[in-house]
Amino acid sequence: MVQLEVRPPHPHPAAPTVRRIGSAVRRLRGLWIVLLVTAVAVPLGRLVPLVGGPVFGILLGVITGSVIPALRSEVWRPGYDFASKTLLQLSIVVLGTGLSLQQVARVGVSSLPVMLGTLALALGGAWLFGRILGVRGDTQILIGVGTAICGGSAIAAATAAIGAKRSSVAYALATIFTFNIVAVLTFPPLGHLMGMSSEAFGLWAGTAVNDTSSVVAAGYAYSQAAGDQAIVVKLTRSLTLIPIVLTLVALKIRRENRVARALDAAAEGSYAGATASIRKPLPWRKLVPLFLIGFIAAAGLRSAGAVPESWLPGLSLTGSTLITAALAGIGLSLRPSELRDAGPRPLLLGAILWILVAAGSLGLQSFS
Repeated sequence: MVQLEVRPPHPHPAAPTVRRIGSAVRRLRGLWIVLLVTAVAVPLGRLVPLVGGPVFGILLGVITGSVIPALRSEVWRPGYDFASKTLLQLSIVVLGTGLSLQQVARVGVSSLPVMLGTLALALGGAWLFGRILGVRGDTQILIGVGTAICGGSAIAAATAAIGAKRSSVAYALATIFTFNIVAVLTFPPLGHLMGMSSEAFGLWAGTAVNDTSSVVAAGYAYSQAAGDQAIVVKLTRSLTLIPIVLTLVALKIRRENRVARALDAAAEGSYAGATASIRKPLPWRKLVPLFLIGFIAAAGLRSAGAVPESWLPGLSLTGSTLITAALAGIGLSLRPSELRDAGPRPLLLGAILWILVAAGSLGLQSFS
């Protein structure tokens, strides 16, 4: 009896190309919607810099998706995902060109204790009060990092590192935005009431106000010297993104390995599989995300003088536009029920951290 060997048909040579084209077309569908929302959000952000394009991006995305529910269909999802992941990571690289190590060096060692102290207060407070309020996971991390470092940019970097949920990103941004407004309105009169010098106020604004635009608004509302000091302090504070993101990536990998060990143990009925998963080498791309390498490289180029000053306004606008597009993608795919489920507790956590950091900055200055 002759047995015939049946071989699977060879894939057509053009099949991978066809798949790539199909994937690109699916992304473009949703990406066009993202770009339309971004085209409205960016000018609005320039008209109202206190709010900023990124906040308008997520707000308009949520409103558009609510008014036209069909835009939340899975047909558009690949484009939204591309914007909220790839464009977000690219934005972090571009924003790295805004950091000059020479500027950071000019701040002086005297401001570092206040900056590091407020960083510890924000992150430690997020861990402690997040547990007390029951705000855990991505939302707790993003509000803590956003308050500790640089608002929307830090939230964007942390989101790219841990793959945070859409609802967590929306809540963190809303919280940071709320207290940015409060800070800009209250810090200058409070500073004058306390008789703060321009240097002291600049250090206070640079460490206790979140987004760069709000730091600028609060600092220059006080005085020219306070604004100049606040910007440099803010740039120095932004550099802490690097160790924070690396730590978040390491914690994420550790959590994933713990889950893998549990699954291995359950599947094998022993811990043999768990041991194998521990010994499995981790790819370097997981330990150090490519976007973080790009961020460091961009900051290095700026510090080396390879990025002309005349390019900086355009690069800043490009980075802000990319973040706006990423958040528009998040907003378009967000469902209001995801926000309602969390309730007011994330906003309360943000309020506690904001007060803690603002008071801590003043206290640390008085002891330094």
